[in-house]
Amino acid sequence: MPIVVVGLSHHSSPVTFRERFAFAEAALPPAVAKLRENGVAEEAVILSTCNRVEIYAFTRRAAREAVESIQRFLADFHECRESLGGHLYGLTEPQSLEHLFKVASGLDSMVLGETEILGQLKKAYDVALQHKHTGGRLNKAFQKAFNVAKQIRTETNIQRGTASVGSVAVELAEKIFSALENRAVMVLGAGDTSEKTARALLSRGARSILVSNRSHERAVALAQQLGGRAIHFEAWAEEFERIDIVISSTAAPHYILDRAKLAPLMKLRRNRPLLLIDIAVPRDIEPEVNFLDNVYLYNIDDLQAIADDCVRQRQQEIARCEEIIREKARALLEGLAHFALPTQKPPAELQA
Repeated sequence: MPIVVVGLSHHSSPVTFRERFAFAEAALPPAVAKLRENGVAEEAVILSTCNRVEIYAFTRRAAREAVESIQRFLADFHECRESLGGHLYGLTEPQSLEHLFKVASGLDSMVLGETEILGQLKKAYDVALQHKHTGGRLNKAFQKAFNVAKQIRTETNIQRGTASVGSVAVELAEKIFSALENRAVMVLGAGDTSEKTARALLSRGARSILVSNRSHERAVALAQQLGGRAIHFEAWAEEFERIDIVISSTAAPHYILDRAKLAPLMKLRRNRPLLLIDIAVPRDIEPEVNFLDNVYLYNIDDLQAIADDCVRQRQQEIARCEEIIREKARALLEGLAHFALPTQKPPAELQA
C-alpha cells in the first residue's frame, strides 16, 4: 500500500510536451475524483505548474501496477495517443517521498532553491484537502514535506544568493546605490526579461519606470503594466538626466549607446552613478562606456556568470539537504508502517 508519484517535469520533457498535460485549476478536483472513482488511488493530489505535472497518490495496488495505471490515466485524461517514451516518470517508496520533499524544498526546481514551488505545492494540497481527496497517508506526507522544506530553508544555504537575471540586477543596483528608493529606471525594448528585471527593481522600491520601444504601442502597453510612462524611441536620450538605471534589450543590430554618445549625457547628469544592464543579444551598449567615471555596465553574460556562481554555491548544499530528506523520509515510512486503516480525518488547516 505505497505512496507513489507519477509525472513529468522540465527534467524529462520540453515545454511543448508539458503544456499538453497541464491541468486548469478548475479541472483539478474532478480529475482527482475520477482517479479515485476508477479505483487507481485511495487518496491523491495533482500538482500542475509551468515546470511540472505530478500526481501524488496513496494506493492499495502493487506499486508498479499503480504507477502504470496512473500513467494511463494521464494519457487518457489529456487524450494523448502517442508514445510517452521517457517523458513520464514513476516513483514509489522511499523515492516517492524523497521526491516530494525535494520538490517542496526547491531542490528539483529549474532555479535551485527557489521558494515559489512550495506555495504551489501547498495550494495543490489544499485543493485536494478541501475536496476530501486526501486522508491520513497523504496528509502526513505533505505536512512532513512542508516541515522539511522549512528545516532546509533555515538550516542550510540552499536559498542563499541570487539565481536570476532580475535578482542579480537588483543586487547590483543595491550595491551601487545602497538603496533603490526614489531611483528612476528606463527600459529600452519591451522583452520578457527586461520586464521581469524592471519588476524586480520596482519590488525593491524603485520610484518610476520609463519605457521606450521602436513600437510605441508596445511601449505604452508595457508602461501601463509597470505603472510607468512610455516615451518615443527617438527621444529616450533626452530623459537621461533623470535616470539612474537603464535596462536595454532592443533587437538593434548595432550599438544604440556608445561612449561618444554617453559622455556628454553624463555631464548633464553631473556624473551621478549610472547602472547599465545590457541584456540584448547582440549587445546594445558599447563596452567602452565602462571607462567613463561612475558608469557601471553589465551585459547578459556578466549577469549569468554571477547567477551561475550563486547556483554553484547552492549546489554545494545539495548533499546536506539530501541527507536531511533521506532521514525524514525514513522516519515517515516507519511511522506510516504503524498507521492504522482506514485513514484518519484530514486536518482542518495547513501548517507552515
